[in-house]
Amino acid sequence: MKRERVVVGMSGGVDSSVAACLLKEQGYDVIGVTMQIWQDEALESVSEQGGCCGLSAVEDARYVARLLDIPYYVMNFKARFQTCVMDYFVNEYLQGRTPNPCIACNRYVKWEALLARSLEIGADYIATGHYAGIEQLANGRYAIAMSEAAGKDQTYALYNLTQYQLAHTRMPLGRYTKEEVRQMARKYGLPVAHKPDSQEICFVPDNDYAGFIDRETEGRVPPPGNFVTKNGEVLGRHRGITHYTVGQRKGLGLSMGHPVFVLEIRPDTNEVVIGENEDVFTKELVCDQLNRMAVEEFRDGDRFLAKIRYGHRGTFCRIERTGEDSLHCVFEEPVRAVTPGQAVVFYKDRYVAGGGTIRG
Repeated sequence: MKRERVVVGMSGGVDSSVAACLLKEQGYDVIGVTMQIWQDEALESVSEQGGCCGLSAVEDARYVARLLDIPYYVMNFKARFQTCVMDYFVNEYLQGRTPNPCIACNRYVKWEALLARSLEIGADYIATGHYAGIEQLANGRYAIAMSEAAGKDQTYALYNLTQYQLAHTRMPLGRYTKEEVRQMARKYGLPVAHKPDSQEICFVPDNDYAGFIDRETEGRVPPPGNFVTKNGEVLGRHRGITHYTVGQRKGLGLSMGHPVFVLEIRPDTNEVVIGENEDVFTKELVCDQLNRMAVEEFRDGDRFLAKIRYGHRGTFCRIERTGEDSLHCVFEEPVRAVTPGQAVVFYKDRYVAGGGTIRG
């Protein structure tokens, strides 16, 4: 009987390396692949920063593949990454929104592009080292299940995957904690057992988003403008809207005598609206670009646990359809810093029901 073939996206880190080990133990015909996404990087820079898919990742992943005695390839997705992730990231900031590049990368590069290429070479599945699981529910739909390791749960960034993509995906780490994964790596003798996690956005390793946008646009960024109150009173000058996000307190350069926060970014007038801490809280949002996962449809009155950012613990809400591809969400208690451009992800029990992009 022919073994099922799985392509494992290997980032050179401990999670994807252990995922490859587990899948080989489970009897799959495993192929390791690293996605080359960086644009003309310098080896010394990427080695220092530990980017997730850079040249140093290739070295580590190739070494692990050799230990496991599995085929290993590097696949070039530079053009796809530039268009679907980096250009998207820049354009969202220019529109006064705060993007989530990991969500875009997952949907359009790590799944859409990698899955298509993997099927072309005879694979049945792709696999990753995400802390999440995939299950087929009683209604026949595939859904992402929350990780057993609550502190590492990565389901938020995976809400936008399609049913087809989920049906062709394996996620073997969903029931393990990070420490258990590191213990397995030591057991397997993997040299990446103690490799630290990557924290920053991979293509902005210095965490200077505004500087990256300035370089990508060759200086064609919005100029300085006014900080204003909700009532239009001018408080001072800002450095350009790409420097700010909703809820931000630090780095404003305003001397108000007490902490103040970004409430809104207005690209049309080049204004950044400033307010008090209580002004940052709201009980509602609207979202669009919907993706349904565990549920067939979103219905008026449905109640979900909703996360409005990766680190949000979640707050219960009820939804109302406002169009074919839009929802209005009303939370049961106020949530802080609802940020246009970020995702709102809905959970039913331990499964991702779906989600959408926050518009306001």
